[in-house]
Amino acid sequence: MGAARYAAALFVCSVLACAIFIHALIPASAQTLNVERVGPQLAHPWGMDFLTSDSVLVTTRGGTLWKIGLSDGSATEITGTPQVYHRRQGGLLDVAAIDGHVYLCYSAVLADGSATAIDRAVIEGDRLVRRRTIFTGNRASQSGHHFGCRLHVTGTALWATLGDRGARDNGQDPSTHAASVIRLTPGGAPHPGNPHFTDSDKSGWAPEIFSIGHRNPQGMAMHPMTGEIWTHEHGPRGGDEINIPQKGGNHGWPVVSHGREYATGRRVSKHDSLPGYVDPVWVWDPSIAPSGMAFYTGDAFPAWKGNLFVGSLKFAYLARLELDGARVISEERLLEDEFGRVRDVRQGPDGLLYILTDESDGSLVRLQPTGG
Repeated sequence: MGAARYAAALFVCSVLACAIFIHALIPASAQTLNVERVGPQLAHPWGMDFLTSDSVLVTTRGGTLWKIGLSDGSATEITGTPQVYHRRQGGLLDVAAIDGHVYLCYSAVLADGSATAIDRAVIEGDRLVRRRTIFTGNRASQSGHHFGCRLHVTGTALWATLGDRGARDNGQDPSTHAASVIRLTPGGAPHPGNPHFTDSDKSGWAPEIFSIGHRNPQGMAMHPMTGEIWTHEHGPRGGDEINIPQKGGNHGWPVVSHGREYATGRRVSKHDSLPGYVDPVWVWDPSIAPSGMAFYTGDAFPAWKGNLFVGSLKFAYLARLELDGARVISEERLLEDEFGRVRDVRQGPDGLLYILTDESDGSLVRLQPTGG
């Protein structure tokens, strides 16, 4: 980042107090973006959700949950978080806040390894209380890879993504939670509308599972018009996908894939589409290593209303995807190489866009139009 691109103002406070850095004015297709860093440096932040109109909860992979003020950058640690399996891709990952409850998705420490788990709690003061584990993946693994762990919670359903844990056979095994999108009630019970309960040929599926065949989905959002859940997932050396998970659907991994083997460059599968498998709506090849996902519905960026935003870890940018129904018709790269790996993106209650950068000195970054 060239020094000439930085705005002059720079405000620095202590790590636990305000820290708002005005970084840059960056050109984009619709307008110039005013980009600010909000709050302190964060060691590998992973997920966020807005607690109030002026505060956001942010997880860091090492196991810390922060509450950050949007107006003053103040940061408070929320204690009472679970012990996490902080190894490779594991740790304290996503967070969701709704109806007075906080949900945490993380890699849990188990006697025989680790598994993706979800806790539900409430915040009293600066502490999580009445925290209980409402879901744990049904097969532990020694691997530190592919936890998935994105959340989306509504008043009637809790959606979560689970990666294949680095074991491809899990992709086509509906009895294991790995490599799936699950749907629970907000209290953690299997959702009664899941395939296990409603489809006679899916009685062998784990009752929590909604769809299978997902490699490592780290983005999830609900379409604001259709109410459908959209996800994206990492493919190997190509074949990152955007999917609309189908109830009882098999999304292919590893039988159907655009990806290639890391060691040899050969195709994982000779098939990128087959009858009986659900095709993605978009494929990145080469891989961008997508993480985080948000539909934009606000008024601050009127030209972007209805667009889908996705972070890129590999190429360190924010992707803006223009849609025509369920079809991606264009992609613009924003903030490329400005802040590092983009781990998450959300629309704030103020209609602005917020991103998290996955670095040892990572940030919560706010995007607003110039003059906003």
